[in-house]
Amino acid sequence: MNLPTFLGGVHPPEGKALTENKAIEILRPEDSREFIYPLSQHIGAPCSPVVNKGDRVLAGQKIADTEAFVSAPIFSSVSGVVKDIAPRMTIAGSVDPCIIIQSDGKYEKAPSLLAQMYSGHKPKVADYVKMIRAAGIVGMGGACFPTHVKLSPPAGRVIKWVIVNAAECEPYLSCDNRLMIESPDEIIRGLGYALEIFPEAQGVIAIENNKPEAIRIMTERNKSSRIKIMPHTVKYPQGAEKMLIWSVTGQEIPEVPALPADVGCIILNTRTTWQICRTIEKGEPVTERVISVTGDAVNEPKNLQVPLGISVRELVNACGGFKEEPLKLIAGGPMMGLAMRSVDVPVVKGTSGILALTSRLAYIAEESACIRCGKCIESCPMHLEPTLLDHAVRRRDYATFEAHGGLNCIECGSCAYSCPASRHLTQSYKNGKAHVMAEKRKAAAAAKAKQEAKN
Repeated sequence: MNLPTFLGGVHPPEGKALTENKAIEILRPEDSREFIYPLSQHIGAPCSPVVNKGDRVLAGQKIADTEAFVSAPIFSSVSGVVKDIAPRMTIAGSVDPCIIIQSDGKYEKAPSLLAQMYSGHKPKVADYVKMIRAAGIVGMGGACFPTHVKLSPPAGRVIKWVIVNAAECEPYLSCDNRLMIESPDEIIRGLGYALEIFPEAQGVIAIENNKPEAIRIMTERNKSSRIKIMPHTVKYPQGAEKMLIWSVTGQEIPEVPALPADVGCIILNTRTTWQICRTIEKGEPVTERVISVTGDAVNEPKNLQVPLGISVRELVNACGGFKEEPLKLIAGGPMMGLAMRSVDVPVVKGTSGILALTSRLAYIAEESACIRCGKCIESCPMHLEPTLLDHAVRRRDYATFEAHGGLNCIECGSCAYSCPASRHLTQSYKNGKAHVMAEKRKAAAAAKAKQEAKN
């Protein structure tokens, strides 16, 4: 039987055996310690504190928010006292404004969102999006796009599919797989609530075929005629939204800046869908998440459910520490994750994995000249010409880079992985995209200034 997939892509070693059969363990420190909450844990406008230094807070209490539409509030995952509001290093390596809470280890809970907003009653369908925004739900696969924005498509867009991205195609990560095995009902019900918002839509849970137990359990527990469990071919980057839409619906998203809603689709992450269920039914905001702590440098790789704001160092310690010093630390998976400078940074909403690799698995090969073998073109899921784009960026010919679709690169790393010359292709495109977008912002600002001067 041929399973759905897309053209292009690669098959890196999976590395999932380290954690795929490890049940989720709860890590919830019960002694006093610092928890750090960056004010920007999502795509869009950063939040501003709604608490002050010295305030006592409860677990599940809102500590930061903004009136901006593309944003999401932030909640404390612990009870304790606001120790400071100051810059701290984040998981991305930048130093950003953060709220620092000294926990008391008691996890005393604030009233639920249902109690605050609906006197304990379940909200009506018309209020679901409002609830999801109030709970601070974002895409928890790494992109962190606010979910209420996804569920509010532009006027005129008819949503035909709501797709749960349960592919988890990144090597090593297994947190979504374990969530499907251990909490299938909440994921199915969460998708059901999303489908109530779009009564004409079909629900699809797309799972790569290397997760047979998850496929079996989800299929057995699904009783909805509007939801289909759809196994997919194992291939990276099957979980990228454009690839997933193609394999599920046969539709291709137009070029940047088109969105899934333009072809009638909404994509939700597995954990995001689980959180929708918990929010609608229990009024729980986003305060915790499941993380795969894995890699050949970790003593005992695990899947951990942890409170947001906890230090990555504590996750590593809960796994027995490092058995040898890692050469590479990555937040997320090895293909699209972020290289980390330190383990003394806080877990945020989009932290799906902590990957620690030794020199046996992680090294930066020295580049050699492009041999024009075409492997990068064959592997590119966006059907670009990576070698042409790379040469354009290195020549600083950004007009050619843009003209040949450089902005459509999804930075999946398939081209760099398949390159026998070890060309640093993905980094080249990141640099090209950053330059083009910076120039576009400068041009837009200049045009605005010119128009204001005329007025």
